[in-house]
Amino acid sequence: MCGILGCINFKYKPGSLDSISHRGPDGSGVKHFAINGHDVTLAHRRLSIVDLSETGAQPMSSGDGNSFITFNGEIYNHADLKPKMKFSDFKGHSDTETIVNFFNEGNVGCNLKHLNGIFGFAILDQKNQKLYLTRDRFGVKPVYYYFKNNQLVFSSEIRPFRHYIQMEYNRENVAEGLKMRYVGAPDTIFNDIKKVEAGQLITFDLSKEEINISTEYYVLTPKMGSRKQESASLVKEYGDLFEQAVERQLMSDVEIGVLLSGGIDSALVAAVAKNKSAKPLKTFTVGFKEGLFDSDEIEMAKVTAQTLDLENIHVRTDFVDFIEDLKKIIRIVEEPIATNSIIPMYSLSKLTSEHVKVVLSGQGADEPLYGYRKYKGLIFLKHLERYNFLRRGLKWTGMKNVRKEDVRRFYDAAVEKDMLTAYREYNSISSGNELSMLLNKNGLTDTATILRKKQGLFKEKWDARIPSGKAIVTFPFLDLRNSLADDLLMYTDKLMMHFSVECRVPILDNDLIEFIESLHHTYKLSFSKGKIIHKKFAEEYLPSSIIHRKKIGFATPASKWYKTHKLLIEDIICSNKEMAKIFNIDAIKEILSAHEQNQNLEKQILLLLSISLLTE
Repeated sequence: MCGILGCINFKYKPGSLDSISHRGPDGSGVKHFAINGHDVTLAHRRLSIVDLSETGAQPMSSGDGNSFITFNGEIYNHADLKPKMKFSDFKGHSDTETIVNFFNEGNVGCNLKHLNGIFGFAILDQKNQKLYLTRDRFGVKPVYYYFKNNQLVFSSEIRPFRHYIQMEYNRENVAEGLKMRYVGAPDTIFNDIKKVEAGQLITFDLSKEEINISTEYYVLTPKMGSRKQESASLVKEYGDLFEQAVERQLMSDVEIGVLLSGGIDSALVAAVAKNKSAKPLKTFTVGFKEGLFDSDEIEMAKVTAQTLDLENIHVRTDFVDFIEDLKKIIRIVEEPIATNSIIPMYSLSKLTSEHVKVVLSGQGADEPLYGYRKYKGLIFLKHLERYNFLRRGLKWTGMKNVRKEDVRRFYDAAVEKDMLTAYREYNSISSGNELSMLLNKNGLTDTATILRKKQGLFKEKWDARIPSGKAIVTFPFLDLRNSLADDLLMYTDKLMMHFSVECRVPILDNDLIEFIESLHHTYKLSFSKGKIIHKKFAEEYLPSSIIHRKKIGFATPASKWYKTHKLLIEDIICSNKEMAKIFNIDAIKEILSAHEQNQNLEKQILLLLSISLLTE
């Protein structure tokens, strides 16, 4: 796990690489090339995990010197690729050396399909005069880029771009973030700075004076939601794939730990990892100072660790200087976000870095296995899709006027016939009317026009790739490749890598996800249960008391903190001149007051705070 950076037709600035030194404190490298009159630079910061010797240093060349790569991530099946290659003169045992030679021998787009891992990288093919930029299929590792006026900059993080361009916020993308709680790829909050999408390959053709750019998705939409057979055999197959996924991700030349919450996902990952690992494993948990918050996972994690005979190391955080800590966290994350679990994740990342360089996580289970409470609503949507008169009847129920957010989201999705529009409504945290009141008009594009444009771009991106016309199949599929990638996985990567820790996600193994998504939804979801097959397999490793614990999520006392610090938060947001250009300041004050009066608006407040700090 590392930090990548590069540029074309910009003068390379060493300070840009220094700005991501936290991603790779073990070494750095820079290579310069002249390709058909284009100045190309590849740069790298190294976090040594596999092959700690100099043979793993980057940027790395293929054996014949043609291809060069700057790579961030891990390819867990790289040893399986070697027999398929002509090249065999390996100098070390890193996955980077494997893939730079693997891509040197074949078509990049075709070869990407064979990688099972988490990654973001650039590879320069000197012979064919092309630079390729890509990201793993589920978007675990972020890659950002700027391409304008025949100039390119790319990096694992946004902060290096300040060394090359003037960064300005984009009002339309701000509005999108406020609606969906994150800014989805390919956009960011900044003009002209883009994210490589999950599963996307971008090719920059340098063969002519004018650089040509082309994009493709290298993974086809899988067959989903139709597989049915005897339950016991499916549980056995699921278990074999789960164990294989965890075992693959134990690949490391340094010590590995496990992030352990009170839930089933991390507990099962820890149990299987212990079973497959030849070395002892440490587990890490975060909670809050006693008396600060009722929902605390430390005691549950302790019980899990004791049950599995694993060491558990925990930290209790109080965030005495809450606002200053939050400022620091938002600047690390770099993007607007509404997920308050960034607060404990910061403390957990810091704790983990004091003991190991690699951790396994239970992230990625809730989307494909229907673990979130919202997915139970999809069972009702299934009937509305079948019987149109039920959808029409909803308009007479009064649901439209209910102020509760999850009811509003269900209603807006249920009455919408277009699948992708319904998806966005089902996952939005702000309605169009709420956004209209919040955004400052001042002769600028109205909110409805912005949202129509964003909806159109989302449809353009996904219309040909959705697996089904049924919400119960398509909504979790889209969550896995949108909100998971650009929200949860994004901030986990930023916070963990800020402390030079690689976070792996075994449940997002290619083979495991392909199997899960092939299953009919009844193996995963019912009116009373979620993650059905997952919990059935867990019985082989965990007691019922752990498997069936009530899900509390990565909860925080943020709602209480936002009330306590209301005046300070109001000052931070409302004194920012840029915020006054974007927002109706009176509407922001109303949100803060409504939250103080027990209408839970903590997600909206964090979004506004993060936008304010990022536009300073």
